[in-house]
Amino acid sequence: MDLSIVIVNWNTQDLLRDCLSSVELGLGKLQAEVFVVDNASDDGSPLMVQTEFPWVKLIENRENLGFAGGNNVALRRAYGRYVMLLNTDTLVHGSVLETAISWMDAHPSAGIMGPRVLNSDGTIQPSCSAFPSLSNLAMQTAGLTRFRQFDRYRMTGWNRSSERHVDVISGAAMFVRHSAMQQVGLLDEAFFFYGEETDWCRRFRGHGWNVVFSPIPEITHFGNGSAGKLNHKRDVLMTEGTTRLHLKHGGLFAGMICYLLLAAHNVSRAVFWACLSTLDRPGAKDRARHFSRVVVDLPRAWPARERAIGS
Repeated sequence: MDLSIVIVNWNTQDLLRDCLSSVELGLGKLQAEVFVVDNASDDGSPLMVQTEFPWVKLIENRENLGFAGGNNVALRRAYGRYVMLLNTDTLVHGSVLETAISWMDAHPSAGIMGPRVLNSDGTIQPSCSAFPSLSNLAMQTAGLTRFRQFDRYRMTGWNRSSERHVDVISGAAMFVRHSAMQQVGLLDEAFFFYGEETDWCRRFRGHGWNVVFSPIPEITHFGNGSAGKLNHKRDVLMTEGTTRLHLKHGGLFAGMICYLLLAAHNVSRAVFWACLSTLDRPGAKDRARHFSRVVVDLPRAWPARERAIGS
């Protein structure tokens, strides 16, 4: 089998339907299997998959296992030479799946590859990045990453028209060599929402596998799927995930510095938008309220001790 596609769903029925329709058209001549792992949705998603896409392998979890846990359920059952992590809020275009498999076959040192990803308006999405190092987080907190020449983290100064080895490929659309995954291990389930693919890519690189962006066209990622339903909790979970990354790979001191940098980032944004709200700037009150809620919940963002599944 060429490819196993894994799609984790949580209450995104309409997006999932469109995603699966595009996958069905995009498989071409590939020998493939498609998993939908439903994380205890209550919007009718499982019934929709059973009714409209009976060829999909549906796995229904009794609880929300998060991104890593949900993917791992299917990854343990995947038979493809390659596996693909794909978000529900994506559309697969043209022959990108077949082209990606041909590219992986031609690059045996690549453990992970990310294709070109577009925003809904057709612009290029920064779907790969550098590791969120303490220096990169400090630049972000200082607001310097708004300027492309200083944005080493998201790499916005690069137009993604060329192939490049990178630190991180977004889990929204990621191709993984199955044999490499067997060596590296599964996603670390200690990460619930954010940081899991960053940790995975770092572990692949640590085992000597290349992590590569290739401008293979293309996949659209709308970015308003399950994460869009989390409101300010999304930023809290991002703080937790990024701090966990530094605790795991840098130790307690690095984790503490990371947490303080992200706390400073959110506090500064809360103050900034609160000041703008006094000037009646449109949307400022909503942004101020958002970051204020993030700040209130920051104590919950320090990672709890949990058993890690990935090595």
